[in-house]
Amino acid sequence: MQHWARRLEQEVDGVMRIFGGVQQLREIYKDNRNLFEVQENEPQKLVEKVAGDIESLLDRKVQALKRLADAAENFQKAHHWQDNIKEEDIVYYDAKADAELDDPESEDVERGSKASTLRLDFIEDPNFKNKVNYSYTAVQIPTDIYKGSTVILNELNWTEALENVFMENRRQDPTLLWQVFGSATGVTRYYPATPWRAPKKIDLYDVRRRPWYIQGASSPKDMVIIVDVSGSVSGLTLKLMKTSVCEMLDTLSDDDYVNVASFNEKAQPVSCFTHLVQANVRNKKVFKEAVQGMVAKGTTGYKAGFEYAFDQLQNSNITRANCNKMIMMFTDGGEDRVQDVFEKYNWPNRTVRVFTFSVGQHNYDVTPLQWMACANKGYYFEIPSIGAIRINTQEYLDVLGRPMVLAGKEAKQVQWTNVYEDALGLGLVVTGTLPVFNLTQDGPGEKKNQLILGVMGIDVALNDIKRLTPNYTLGANGYVFAIDLNGYVLLHPNLKPQTTNFREPVTLDFLDAELEDENKEEIRRSMIDGNKGHKQIRTLVKSLDERYIDEVTRNYTWVPIRSTNYSLGLVLPPYSTFYLQANLSDQILQVKLPISKLKDFEFLLPSSFESEGHVFIAPREYCKDLNASDNNTEFLKNFIELMEKVTPDSKQCNNFLLHNLILDTGITQQLVERVWRDQDLNTYSLLAVFAATDGGITRVFPNKAAEDWTENPEPFNASFYRRSLDNHGYVFKPPHQDALLRPLELENDTVGILVSTAVELSLGRRTLRPAVVGVKLDLEAWAEKFKVLASNRTHQDQPQQCGPNSHCEMDCEVNNEDLLCVLIDDGGFLVLSNQNHQWDQVGRFFSEVDANLMLALYNNSFYTRKESYDYQAACAPQPPGNLGAAPRGVFVPTVADFLNLAWWTSAAAWSLFQQLLYGLIYHSWFQADPAEAEGSPETRESSCVMKQTQYYFGSVNASYNAIIDCGNCSRLFHAQRLTNTNLLFVVAEKPLCSQCEAGRLLQKETHSDGPEQCELVQRPRYRRGPHICFDYNATEDTSDCGRGASFPPSLGVLVCLQLLLLLGLPPRPQPQPRASLTEGPELARP
Repeated sequence: MQHWARRLEQEVDGVMRIFGGVQQLREIYKDNRNLFEVQENEPQKLVEKVAGDIESLLDRKVQALKRLADAAENFQKAHHWQDNIKEEDIVYYDAKADAELDDPESEDVERGSKASTLRLDFIEDPNFKNKVNYSYTAVQIPTDIYKGSTVILNELNWTEALENVFMENRRQDPTLLWQVFGSATGVTRYYPATPWRAPKKIDLYDVRRRPWYIQGASSPKDMVIIVDVSGSVSGLTLKLMKTSVCEMLDTLSDDDYVNVASFNEKAQPVSCFTHLVQANVRNKKVFKEAVQGMVAKGTTGYKAGFEYAFDQLQNSNITRANCNKMIMMFTDGGEDRVQDVFEKYNWPNRTVRVFTFSVGQHNYDVTPLQWMACANKGYYFEIPSIGAIRINTQEYLDVLGRPMVLAGKEAKQVQWTNVYEDALGLGLVVTGTLPVFNLTQDGPGEKKNQLILGVMGIDVALNDIKRLTPNYTLGANGYVFAIDLNGYVLLHPNLKPQTTNFREPVTLDFLDAELEDENKEEIRRSMIDGNKGHKQIRTLVKSLDERYIDEVTRNYTWVPIRSTNYSLGLVLPPYSTFYLQANLSDQILQVKLPISKLKDFEFLLPSSFESEGHVFIAPREYCKDLNASDNNTEFLKNFIELMEKVTPDSKQCNNFLLHNLILDTGITQQLVERVWRDQDLNTYSLLAVFAATDGGITRVFPNKAAEDWTENPEPFNASFYRRSLDNHGYVFKPPHQDALLRPLELENDTVGILVSTAVELSLGRRTLRPAVVGVKLDLEAWAEKFKVLASNRTHQDQPQQCGPNSHCEMDCEVNNEDLLCVLIDDGGFLVLSNQNHQWDQVGRFFSEVDANLMLALYNNSFYTRKESYDYQAACAPQPPGNLGAAPRGVFVPTVADFLNLAWWTSAAAWSLFQQLLYGLIYHSWFQADPAEAEGSPETRESSCVMKQTQYYFGSVNASYNAIIDCGNCSRLFHAQRLTNTNLLFVVAEKPLCSQCEAGRLLQKETHSDGPEQCELVQRPRYRRGPHICFDYNATEDTSDCGRGASFPPSLGVLVCLQLLLLLGLPPRPQPQPRASLTEGPELARP
């Protein structure tokens, strides 16, 4: 077998030496040494420059934010409140007006309140990816808030003055994107004006629930939610509590910590979390699912619930926010004030705020609940029906904002958010936030107002930050990344969420964006701590197609981005320390004409392809006016047409990209001239030869082979290119095959196997890899050749010396009925086989071909397995289930209930009516999560976790014999790595008995719940919270702490409801209850 292995190695090496042209390409580069310079990437200087550029970009946004916040406070202070203000007195552009006009059942259409709404014209703006109007601001008001309320009309009145400040900001900085004021009343005013992107279902957008608003409106929180599950909690009330808890969780960000417990006579956590955990997306999902399992029984024991909550908040042995501390209690009522508990745990300092929520319709005395909140610097709320949930689970933020407002200028610090999806279509953004305070006083000598007016925000698109980073000078495997204090990536080439939910931030940890190891944990910690550093490490990287793992060397360099919570890193392979920069000055001086007249440009023209091979050019932004296209032929056409017009030193073009492209066009053409054109590819059964370069050229010869070329025209995004740079020797890449797809069709000899290798160039003491060359093997012909090379014949034309009945040594050709001979690559995929029936399985994971043999190779350390999770995957929507953030059913009264007049006059009937009314409008109350909008990406596919498994060569390098023992029979195999390739040569006896079909290794991606969250929270990753905390101010006035009342039931409405239910007629949808600003006192703001 070792003899066969040497023959295989020699054959591959011989073909690559003749046709690959590695040595010849080195000589071509040296012969054209006058056409390029070798530049050096200096990591420390590079990363410091980029960090400085990002700091400058963000600082311009900070100055604009400060101007806006100061102006807003002054405008509101100068504004005179008008009690008698009317809708027709206010003129503004309602961003949702167009959508509402299209909806004949819209409340505002029915009420004819469009007189005060402007109708605007819009122009398309590529910066905003939207149609905008720069002369006006737009206003968005949540669906559950009444636009005609006195509070809202006054808000619209004074915020109108912000329009001029928005415009002046844009004049000073034309690169500004959305400028937004999110008001504590729910009004959003943003600039420039654009129509609201309303979903087809009900629009539940409320700025106060956006990640950027929550972060800007209060300091980090340690929250314990306790839920009364005593037997007095009726079915409907319990459903309201479950929904309220889920909505409360949505007001928390990754800077917050939370736990949820239920209580009756005793308290217990609802989930597996036994202490406060970070309020990230995955932990909140665990809570939301666990809450749905709560069952009401037993008696109410406030003492048990509060003691549990205080114990949680006093636990100092865990990571937590260490700022605002609060307890949120949901109950249907009770008489115990548990004063002894507060005296023991919270008085006299009252460091923990207590918020109490009376849920459902009942006749209990709410005075004890009010007292608890008022005695502990909190607030009392009522949630009699579903319509009150959203507003009353978020207004506690106003109370938490009091110390911030009272701190004044000290609290006026800009914070930068996590990455999240912009609601207006900008894509992924970060937002700078600044709180806006109410500076008014109730009268001369009165206390300062302690209400937050809202939060000012300015968006920065991630793409604008990426433009400040070097890209093509770092090579295919070099990149820049940035992380925040949570370790979440702001920039990273692997930050590619397949689907985004605008309600949640995009939180991909650096250790999930890459394959985690101890070195990266140290780098991440140092970056979070704001340190500088440099480290060279050996690490694992996943291939671009996520089929392979390579062990590589990488240099990490990092620095903090001053004035922000971000840290910037640079990753460079050693071979990317240097790069080529074309120097075409001589040609440019000779030709003061369009670029198309330059020497070598002619080899980009399709007319040259027949003789010089087909050229694919990387779809890069060579010039501003170059029209992009996914079709490379069309892109090349657009490129050539533009080059007929621009000169080589044109200011609208990126000279580095353009000149390097022209340089590599000429260099690869010389490879055709010196090597490829005079060779007969058929002699060695080759379908094509090719070369790809850092400059963006991929040349495939002959021209007809381009018809079957499926690799990415951008070399930096081609898996073969990046893997060849990271691996020494020849890298085989069989055609990709999924187990669920039909086998390869071996017709017309078009199925090929790529073999590629990097061209290493040494110029003086500088070494770099500017190109990759390779060949495409004819699969069927090389399968035959493989059998000959692994036989006792010396060449393919030699007649067979042996037959099945002779006494010659066994080989892979003559004895193919007894011996299985295969070549498997380093990922465990079949490359070649001596079994004709397996040729159409080339490219499949070998366990799908021979599970028993692949398992033996793995068990004998020829392969190592690496498992990881992809947290950015998209999955088809799951059918509606019984768990989720919203209840899926309603309380159904019995016939006896209908006939009982006392029932109709009870709180249960009134609560049921409100639920039905709200459910008719919020259709998804009965069906799915109300956050999802019909036709939106969330309903077509949703974010999910996928488990990925890759295999790579293990520690065994030498040849190895082993026996597979499976009961009554055994199976001998021999395996040996082929030198200078990524191949494993395996010869094995064919399986004789079915018992050998043991376990099957899986490689394909599978749906997963991810790692066990309950275990992960026991070893949380290192993070740091924001540097500032405002949770206490000695001058805070806590007298405003809520009051109780309830909606009186309307007898007329109840009678109508009874008739509708008895007759079985569906009630007509009614105007939605206006939360927060209706007359109901349970919706009043603190």
